[in-house]
Amino acid sequence: MGYTKDALKGFSWSTGLRIFTRVFAFVKTAILARMFGPLEFGILGISTLVLSLIEIVTETGINVFLVQEKDDIDKFIDTAWIISILRGFIIASLIFMSAPLISAFFNSSRSYSLIVLISIVPIIRGFINPSVVRFQKDLQFNKEFYYRSVIFLIDFAISITLSFYTRNVSSIIWGMIAGAIIEVALSFYIVKPTPLLRFKKDLAKYIVHRGKWITLAGLLNYLFCNVDNMVVGRILGTASLGLYQTAYKISMIPISEISDVVAKVTFPVFVKISGDKDRLQKAFLKSGGVVMVIILFIGLVFTLFSKEIIMIILGDKWLGSLRVFQILTVAGVVRGISGYSASLFLSVKKQEYVTLVLLTSVLVLAFSIIPLVYKFGLTGVGISVVFASLISTPFFIFYTIKVLKN
Repeated sequence: MGYTKDALKGFSWSTGLRIFTRVFAFVKTAILARMFGPLEFGILGISTLVLSLIEIVTETGINVFLVQEKDDIDKFIDTAWIISILRGFIIASLIFMSAPLISAFFNSSRSYSLIVLISIVPIIRGFINPSVVRFQKDLQFNKEFYYRSVIFLIDFAISITLSFYTRNVSSIIWGMIAGAIIEVALSFYIVKPTPLLRFKKDLAKYIVHRGKWITLAGLLNYLFCNVDNMVVGRILGTASLGLYQTAYKISMIPISEISDVVAKVTFPVFVKISGDKDRLQKAFLKSGGVVMVIILFIGLVFTLFSKEIIMIILGDKWLGSLRVFQILTVAGVVRGISGYSASLFLSVKKQEYVTLVLLTSVLVLAFSIIPLVYKFGLTGVGISVVFASLISTPFFIFYTIKVLKN
């Protein structure tokens, strides 16, 4: 059976979802950037950094495991749900306890209340029905489109409305909380089977064991994407963090989204054809070529019209991020093209390849970023990110060739 038609349908729906959510995300950022300044965005960024870190540290790799599993996954759903719930409470506890230390580390007392508030989010998310992974596993991306769109719109509407009336940046977190509640409700209404409070120790061990490389890869990916934020917030201050994070979102995320969309669609397809190396090679090269062309085009547009993009989306008070915006665009192009290979590695259960490449990138970033920040400020951060991204590229190429030739 061929999967080209399914993959094209999946790509269409996933692309539509990403375009839909990213357009609204750009609109949301543009609106909020005019309500709040770089300082408020930096304070919010600290709380989301904490949430992301602890979510990654406690990652179990459940979703990747369920997609990789070729047998029926129904028997894993109950145990996976219990693990997810426990993980949610653990994350919330760690965030709550670390709030004073984090706010002190960034010299930002105003971030304390936001860090405490955001600890509610993982508790709610822990109750999401693990069966939602069927959208990706069974290539039902049309259902995922409607599912994710509703959640995003709720988050968007509440964040903007509350921000308008309260002029308080905590409104954005209340939007996240509302979106999480809606996601839990929809996951039980739309997707089957519905999990029950039944736990099997042997299945839990199997899930955690299979997900150990995903956990480590997730942690390294978090560090690769957030060491720069930590350094900027600590050395250059909260306002600079707001400038940097916003430039990062506008410049890199639209480019990396292309790679992420194709990877999400092709991952389950690659899993299904992983036993046929010829088909796997052809499918990877075709999809990879498309990714490269699109990413290079977007990167060129962003580089040539960076000032106009910042002025239109954010306004003139954000022009301080112009130089780092241009540099991060280059990093986004490099990372988007080379990082696409990760879906290939996961499809053949070579999670360790992803981990090893990310480890190299993190080490390069960690050793280069501080001296470059002291010498060039925000521009130095961007240079360090580009350098770390370039260093990882030969490793991605080496492991890609190894997988396709074996």
